[in-house]
Amino acid sequence: MLLVQGATTIPFVVPRDPVESPASWPAYLLTTLINVPLVWRRRAPVPVMFGVIAAGSAYRLALDGPGQPLPYAALIAVYTIALICSPRVRLVMWVVVTVAIVGSVALNTTTVKELLFALFVFGAAVALGRLQATRQAYTAAVEDRAAQLERANRIEAEQAAARERARIAREMHDILSHAVSIMIVQAEAGPVAVRGAPARAEAAFEAIADTGREAMAQLRTMLGVLRTEEVAQPRAPQPGIGELPALLDRVRTGGPRVSYERSGEVRELPAALEATVHRVVQEALTNVVRHAGASVVDVRLDYGPRELTVTVTDDGRGPGGERVREPAGGHGLIGIRERAAAHGGTAWTGPGPDGRGFSVRVVLVASPQEVGS
Repeated sequence: MLLVQGATTIPFVVPRDPVESPASWPAYLLTTLINVPLVWRRRAPVPVMFGVIAAGSAYRLALDGPGQPLPYAALIAVYTIALICSPRVRLVMWVVVTVAIVGSVALNTTTVKELLFALFVFGAAVALGRLQATRQAYTAAVEDRAAQLERANRIEAEQAAARERARIAREMHDILSHAVSIMIVQAEAGPVAVRGAPARAEAAFEAIADTGREAMAQLRTMLGVLRTEEVAQPRAPQPGIGELPALLDRVRTGGPRVSYERSGEVRELPAALEATVHRVVQEALTNVVRHAGASVVDVRLDYGPRELTVTVTDDGRGPGGERVREPAGGHGLIGIRERAAAHGGTAWTGPGPDGRGFSVRVVLVASPQEVGS
């Protein structure tokens, strides 16, 4: 509004030809009155436009003051309507402005040149208003899209963090549950063996120490991954199918007899899938040691064209006996199902063959395409 006031003041302060209309204070005050409604142009654009036209008409008819090169206030009022008003309001505005232009030209020069120039100038104001409206709509759409992407990225990061926490919880559960179960079995067998078989007792205590050291090493590896402030250090790979014999040996020491068999086309699998196989067998054996009271355990891997089936069967207390498969608050079998689902597979638990013992059967997707990836 101040810029418009400055522009309309120029004809009143520059030197004028004596034959032209004089620059009087009443004319200047009425010129200022034309600009005042622009203060409310965004809150009430249509009334402002009619106020500007009415004040301009009063100036033209009542006073013979200095003319303006352009109708600044009217152009800004038209621009504002084109910017923020609906199509219907813009149409009515253009009809009113056209009538006002024709009337103004009729009172002034009555020439086609002035008429065309006035229509062109006001048309340009309308076009600029629509271009600015399009630009603002585009900017708002870009900002909204950026906000949606930010929200989506934040949600994805939170979901990734939740998945990582669940994975770490499963790993720590498997490591600690298995190690503690083996150590408890060996510790319970040690005092009995001391009296009758010192060599066996020594082997039991060595197994306890070895199990504890291995558990500590795996925990250090996992906790080291969480220390993001430290410089990344080389980490030992996750245990795979190749480490299963060592796992079974630890269970055999002072525990049940464990057999291990592989069938089908034995082949190398992705590291993540092999780690899942190792953890599934580890958790199943942990349950056997803790709850089954079994004397024989059979671990079997069946390699199919697109699937790998892991079966762990024992001859201990089955689901119908006194055996408690998952104590209150336990997550072992849940973890097995989650690991299977992560590889597009399924997990089943229930009675063993002929209804005796207990069996854990996990089917994992291990297609050639996955192996080659």
